Amino acid sequence: MGAPSASADKILVIDEGTTSTRAMLFGADGVLLGQAQAPITQHYPAPGLVEHDAAEIWALTLRCAREMVALAGGAAAVACIGITNQRETIVFWDRRTGEPLAPAIVWQDRRTADLCAGFKERGEEPGVQARTGLLLDPYFSASKIGWALENWPQLREAGAHLAVGTVESYLVFRLTGGAHLSDATNASRTALMAIGASGWDDGLLDLFGVPRAILPEIVDCAGAIGTTDAALFGAAIPITGMAGDQQAATIGQACLQPGQTKATYGTGAFVLTNTGRRLPQSRHRLLSTICWQLSGERHYALEGSVFVAGSLIQWLRDELGLVARSADSEPLARSVADNGGVYLVPALSGLGAPWWEPAARGAITGLSFATGRAHIVRAALEAMAHQTSDLKSAFAADGADWQTLRIDGGMVANDWMAQDLADILAIPVERPGFAETTAMGAAMLAGLGAGLFATLEQASAMRGAVAQFTPQMPGPVREARLAGWSRAVRTVLEGA
Repeated sequence: MGAPSASADKILVIDEGTTSTRAMLFGADGVLLGQAQAPITQHYPAPGLVEHDAAEIWALTLRCAREMVALAGGAAAVACIGITNQRETIVFWDRRTGEPLAPAIVWQDRRTADLCAGFKERGEEPGVQARTGLLLDPYFSASKIGWALENWPQLREAGAHLAVGTVESYLVFRLTGGAHLSDATNASRTALMAIGASGWDDGLLDLFGVPRAILPEIVDCAGAIGTTDAALFGAAIPITGMAGDQQAATIGQACLQPGQTKATYGTGAFVLTNTGRRLPQSRHRLLSTICWQLSGERHYALEGSVFVAGSLIQWLRDELGLVARSADSEPLARSVADNGGVYLVPALSGLGAPWWEPAARGAITGLSFATGRAHIVRAALEAMAHQTSDLKSAFAADGADWQTLRIDGGMVANDWMAQDLADILAIPVERPGFAETTAMGAAMLAGLGAGLFATLEQASAMRGAVAQFTPQMPGPVREARLAGWSRAVRTVLEGA
């Protein structure tokens, strides 16, 4: 792969989210020069099932990326491409054509809950956790792949032509015209890779019924990953950075030292604490994951995953009609003095960490004739801090207590929510001026891989300025809020 030309100084990022596709153009100084975005159609064929059309994802990605290449002045002005993506979502395609052979099964999908429960009953979870850092849950890719191979005949019929991978793997295949690769961060989320060793794990492949031949090669997060087909953008562009969205956000938040912690509030909410070269072992149902891999050397993180965050506000808007726009949630929350005793447990896709209860269902408790829609909307926003507080307790019990929390994602533009996080967590909360740190992290990795930066620390200058929110809530008020939340969660767990 050739190096970028001396005149190429722009970084193209493909940010493949759960609800939208974006292409973003950055300068090497971190300035966003432009972006193109398109919504992804969400398919819900039955309760608990969530699917995407990978052909749509590819078409939208290509359209948005071409728009940014044109804005840059052509492919010759683009030094490199970085890719970041929703993790755990799995794509099935034909190696000959690149065309999908089945729907993509999204990370939120719960169709394999019974399969995972069966593995747990057989006593498989301790072994899976020891090798992967993950738990037996439908969230992770392995059970999805095993289920699809068992239930979709067209995948078996494809034989040697079947390729399977997470979303970044599919995009690289289409961009390069056939390279079947996955970066270490995404591979570590499949539950098919032993994160303390190299490559796919034979025992895990056997457990889930996944042939090694259908899986991609695992590569570093930065370097000479591939080169785009020249026909796509008018000339070839190097792909030099790749990471799952939460790992990319950790890098974008400059959480480069052990102990530094970030939380991303997007469709779901995801907290990662950098543990450096130490592979953490959780005793409180958190996850161990690869934070990044460079030159074959891995840095790790402890992670807590909340399944429903921004998607809760979307649900209040689209299904219940309580807000006309997501941004309306902030003034509504401010319009009442407190939650009026109302708590919303957003278990719309089960409960994630630290509970890991896929059968849990959402609940609104404490309703009375005095309850108005503002109380319910406020309770929904408060649920972000409540869920994060549960994670903070679990991290502290695992020896990774937070001193500050760096936040990002679409939800944190809401100043009220950012302050509520600081108040409930009782620690300072930092928010960067540019909140889309997932894309920023992908840009940092790509710039590193293309030689624009010598180290990740040097690349982190792209992050820019931050704002800080400090705790202001009296202790008794905080304790009363958390006690009410604990009662609401117990109600949900008892009904699961």
